[in-house]
Amino acid sequence: MSSNMALRLAVLCVIGFLFIVDNGQAAQPYVVVLGIAQDGGYPQAGCRRECCMPAWDAPSLQRWVTCLAIVDPDSSQYWLLDCTPDFKYQLHLLSQLVPQDPPLTLAGVFPTHAHIGHYTGLMHLGREVMGARQVRVYSMPRLTWFLSSQGPWSQLVELDQISLLRIQAGQAIQLSHQLTVEPFIVPHRDEFSETVGFRLTGPQAKLLYIPDIDKWERWNVPIEDLVAEVDFAFLDGTFYSNDELPGRNMSEIPHPFIAESLQRFIALPDQERRKIYFTHLNHSNPAISAQSVAAKQIHEAGMSVASQGQRIDL
Repeated sequence: MSSNMALRLAVLCVIGFLFIVDNGQAAQPYVVVLGIAQDGGYPQAGCRRECCMPAWDAPSLQRWVTCLAIVDPDSSQYWLLDCTPDFKYQLHLLSQLVPQDPPLTLAGVFPTHAHIGHYTGLMHLGREVMGARQVRVYSMPRLTWFLSSQGPWSQLVELDQISLLRIQAGQAIQLSHQLTVEPFIVPHRDEFSETVGFRLTGPQAKLLYIPDIDKWERWNVPIEDLVAEVDFAFLDGTFYSNDELPGRNMSEIPHPFIAESLQRFIALPDQERRKIYFTHLNHSNPAISAQSVAAKQIHEAGMSVASQGQRIDL
């Protein structure tokens, strides 16, 4: 064999190896952050205050409502953790970030609870918009009853546009041979349904998702213990401090203030604090701006604010 022929074969072998490696990496499931804002998004309807004016003037600063997409390239499927009023924008964002052929298909939705930012995106599956067929909605018992008995959501069930799959706290759901999702109950304002967080397990990493919860001390589970069990923790960061909403009784909308969480988590080792990403930020929360003093304080404490479009390999 000539030296030129041997060199060509060697190059082809290397290219083939890289192709296999690339394909292996592409098949790894991952999460895409499709939104980081509280239920009303950013900017929020009717707000002409200083907090929202920059986003009204510059659309690039706008942020969709908190949502994660779980992507499995191996099956060309994705699942949504929460289904928000910004559904159409988030599906478009995902298609831009993941221009896959064949295109990804929506395999299911996991709402955390029945507050408007977390389930009302289901309306886009109805005959007025997408006219979907049997999209799986993984719902807890009270939420299952709510969606099946209260219009207009019950029409989605009656027309077979969504298929309600009742789930239970502590029972893992197998999405694929590489992915499981497990719900767990958290304390929150449960007017219409229970509220859950989710623990997501992939082949190489675990992720915690708790966008809505009352104060950490109202929960009988130490949040630090759950953070220790995962590689990434997306936690409720609705408000930064107690003075964001003048004239509102903050006890009526209890959330762990980010300032409180920073104080609570500061004693954790560096590697534990680096896991934490605050999400579900209210329009009044100064940390929603990456240039703010609040965002800088979070960074200096070794934690982060979730970023729209962020990708995390599982």
